[in-house]
Amino acid sequence: MKESGLDKLTRMVGGRAGRWVTLAVWLVIVALLNIGLPQASELKDDTLANFDASKPSVQAEQLMAGQFPSGDGIPALLTWHRQSGLTDADLAGIQQLAKKLAESPVPHQAGTAPLDKLPLPALKQQLSADGTTLVQPVLFEKDAGSDGFKEGLEQLEKNAAAIFKEGNPFEAELGDSPSNAASLAVRATGPVGIAVDATGLFESADVSLLIATVLLVLVFLLLIYRSPVLALIPLIAVGFAYGAITPLLGWMADLGWIEFDSQSLSIMTVLLFGAGTDYCLFLIARFRSELKEEASKFTALKRAFGGSSGAIAMSGLTVVISLLVLLAAEFGSVRRFAVPFSLAILIMMIASLTLVPAFLALLGRASFYPFIPRTREMMLDRAKKKGKPVPAARTHSRTTLGDRLGESVVRRPKSIAIVTTIILLVCVVFATQIKYTFDTLSSFPADSPSREGFALIADHFNAGELAPVQVIVQAQDKEQTAAVRSALSALPFVKHVSEPAQGASKTDLYRFEVELAVNPYSNEAIAHIPELRQAAEDALAQPAANSADQVWIGGQTAEQYDTQQTTDRDARIIIPVIIALIALLLLAYLRSIVAMLYLIATVLLSYYSALGLGWIVLHYLFGADAIQGLIPLYSFVFIVALGEDYNIFMISSIWKKARHMPLRQAVKEGVSGTGSVITSAGLILAGTFAVLATLPIQVLVQFGTITAIGVLLDTFIVRPFLVPALTVLCGRAAFWPAAASKSEQRQQKASV
Repeated sequence: MKESGLDKLTRMVGGRAGRWVTLAVWLVIVALLNIGLPQASELKDDTLANFDASKPSVQAEQLMAGQFPSGDGIPALLTWHRQSGLTDADLAGIQQLAKKLAESPVPHQAGTAPLDKLPLPALKQQLSADGTTLVQPVLFEKDAGSDGFKEGLEQLEKNAAAIFKEGNPFEAELGDSPSNAASLAVRATGPVGIAVDATGLFESADVSLLIATVLLVLVFLLLIYRSPVLALIPLIAVGFAYGAITPLLGWMADLGWIEFDSQSLSIMTVLLFGAGTDYCLFLIARFRSELKEEASKFTALKRAFGGSSGAIAMSGLTVVISLLVLLAAEFGSVRRFAVPFSLAILIMMIASLTLVPAFLALLGRASFYPFIPRTREMMLDRAKKKGKPVPAARTHSRTTLGDRLGESVVRRPKSIAIVTTIILLVCVVFATQIKYTFDTLSSFPADSPSREGFALIADHFNAGELAPVQVIVQAQDKEQTAAVRSALSALPFVKHVSEPAQGASKTDLYRFEVELAVNPYSNEAIAHIPELRQAAEDALAQPAANSADQVWIGGQTAEQYDTQQTTDRDARIIIPVIIALIALLLLAYLRSIVAMLYLIATVLLSYYSALGLGWIVLHYLFGADAIQGLIPLYSFVFIVALGEDYNIFMISSIWKKARHMPLRQAVKEGVSGTGSVITSAGLILAGTFAVLATLPIQVLVQFGTITAIGVLLDTFIVRPFLVPALTVLCGRAAFWPAAASKSEQRQQKASV
């Protein structure tokens, strides 16, 4: 009899000789990759831009750099504050620091405000109205990067600590307590402070995230399977995959093919451990089941591999292809996810189909020690050797929770479908109440220096001073320039408009600094960007079609406006493409249009429900006023792609059983047979994403919370109740246009 391709693959990776060859190949490949290629962590870049040169805010930034150089550097805003009021001694110390910075610049310093040259009365005019706060700008080199900024700020802090003998003002507490009110404090905010805080948060998150994820997966596996050996197999497989992924990513980044940042690597780690463990469990659960029926571990592995490899490969390819769609995104932070995430899933899928079978073939039944699965004959033989009574043969199998669940779905499919749909729809209603923000600073912890510094500026000055909007116009004469300034000043949300600055070489270009009367990072400020553009266009009396060549708007608020517009565009393109691709993959795998439609519908319902339930948790329990605008797109990719994993694994079991039994019986056994493994996998995957909620970075907290909720909804509502109930309700139409099961066809013919 000719050996099938599946038999060959099983023999190659899980046979007596193949298992050793597979392990050796993985060891050699991972070792060579790590010896010869750079690590991804060495080439990550947290200063990567999110826009290309076509975006209006980028064009405005380029014009400002070329025509309106306001200073040769990036500012760190040292925000000095004493609750009881800054004293003359405080101001003298600040002037002493300014003098030292001018005479002995800190690393990567490009310039500083000459506060030491101002007479004391003039310096006092720079204070806030209540006399408690002063902002001291220090410029850093543009190419210093976050590491250079950090080095400069650390030296600056040492200088300040040496000058102010009462205590290091960088470490002084802020607040309304009497002790805090008497202390002089300073916080570094502005672009430099924000960059340093962002890098520090992700650096501290990387190690803690990896440790927490490994420990959580290990604890879950030990609790679920109660086997220390089995708990280590998925973790070792993930470790091998991680060892291959990071040098490959480093190699591609070194060649300039891809770019990634700390956020990409952090989420990739969570995805790898969560999804990777799932794929391992799909095979392990089937192997344990086969060991109870088959004495030979190799035969049992062959059957387990044949029964689960198709679902594992299909699940993995679904996620890989869905993640690659992110390459179509214009927003850099989204596009940078595509290659690291898809490569991680692809390599982990390969490890699940090669390395894990090799481990199982090597360890056999010992994988499940001390609860070793044995056949009936092996149990009898073991009892005789130990002189124990021979266990009585079971007349019927023990009813499990999965059996009862499958039976209830088959008996009351309509009621279950209605109840679960109503529950999910109630959650969807809350999704319509979500408020979004594009303020990066709001994702930092409240006690981050850059955020505390911004709060001081917002509280004691006009918040718009921190990030004025830059409006550049191409005007024909001074009359038009005056008209533009007048039009901008007349807007109710504008507090102040500077005098126009003329371009260095293009003398028909003029720049206005527009100080908003609202927080420049808020949604309200973002919504005013089109109004600013329209006011400038109207003042120039230029057609709207030519506005891109006549008016440019830059600054932080304009960047956030472009972020909002770009991510909205990305969502409109990426979400339909992912849905279409998953639909095609399901259609090719199941050969059923009907099943494909309701599987897609259920996972979409699960996604919107996760958004609504996530908002309840984040807003009412965690106190978040808004969630980051990128979260819906991030969460969609993972909830939809990973949610279909569970649907594919369960529905493939139902489809196989339906070939030789009635559909209702196939659904009952499919739900029962896959219930425990999918529940285990769902808990582990949700747990790994929930680890993100322990980090100090709000965007990861929000993403992890919503994605974990989506996985739990799929695991405990959609997969065990809604999908099988819909399958029963559809009957043989669930297979359309593929043929129904042969046994069901025979029953239908008999009834006729």
